Amino acid sequence: MEYDLIIVGCGPAGMAAAVYGVRAGLRTLALDKTAIGGQLLNTWAVDNYPGLPGLSGFDLAERMRDHAKELGVSFAAERVLRIENGGVRKTVIGEGKDWQTRAVIAAGGARRRLLHVPGEERLTGRGVSYCAACDGAFFKGRTAAVVGGGDVALEDAIFLARVCRQVYLIHRRGEFRGAKSLQEKVFSLSNVKLLKNTVVTSIEGKDAVTGVKLQAVGSGREESLSLDGVFIAVGAAPETEAYEGLLELSEDGYICAGEDGITSVPGIFAAGDIRTKSLRQIVTAVSDGANAAVSAERYLGRH
Repeated sequence: MEYDLIIVGCGPAGMAAAVYGVRAGLRTLALDKTAIGGQLLNTWAVDNYPGLPGLSGFDLAERMRDHAKELGVSFAAERVLRIENGGVRKTVIGEGKDWQTRAVIAAGGARRRLLHVPGEERLTGRGVSYCAACDGAFFKGRTAAVVGGGDVALEDAIFLARVCRQVYLIHRRGEFRGAKSLQEKVFSLSNVKLLKNTVVTSIEGKDAVTGVKLQAVGSGREESLSLDGVFIAVGAAPETEAYEGLLELSEDGYICAGEDGITSVPGIFAAGDIRTKSLRQIVTAVSDGANAAVSAERYLGRH
């Protein structure tokens, strides 16, 4: 079967694109290599999506999936290896199956870079977070740490300082890489303590985060730090392997696309965290998905 629209990625951007696509009368297939929901599945509670305060990320993902299914979106579990551009017709090459389509929306998101330390994976969603703007409010009046040294880590520390009693900013180097203006702001905050030349060796806790173990770079001296939350901000890697050599990518690997989702190749669009943008949140991903689907519909109307 040939589809009008294939969406690669079933996070919020992909689900919004699917809803808008099928409502426009497009035969729509949504593919994802893992469970539907994307990074929502690692979010213990969503408190910044209008109208649904306190809903878990898993429950929001379920609602999005059910909505799309009710409208007639088809789903398949498949890892997409590459896209072959045949002009009007595109071929989506998966590990076990190929599909023909007239348009593609890349919505695979970006995977957070991990510390790869004991306790990180087990306690994700239980005090370990990769998004201060998403989860910071749950640590009001508590103690948290931010791990990283770039702009995102500095911004997270500034954000958390507004709600947390104490914030530790842990960086493996002696100097931060982020913007000087952000550094100056962080340095001025009385409840932010800097731990430079320090690495996290493990995250502690049984059912929730209770602390971290640290090691000083150089001396190797170890210590423990009691905490309620750990925000990891060591970068993200966009899921763009399937588009390398096909689409124009930014220096850091994101698909170059504007608010309309239009990429360097006609008929291929991008939505959500996978594209170049300044704010990556659930609500902006949903907006991206809608915009990309509308752009795809307009493209198909001309071809």
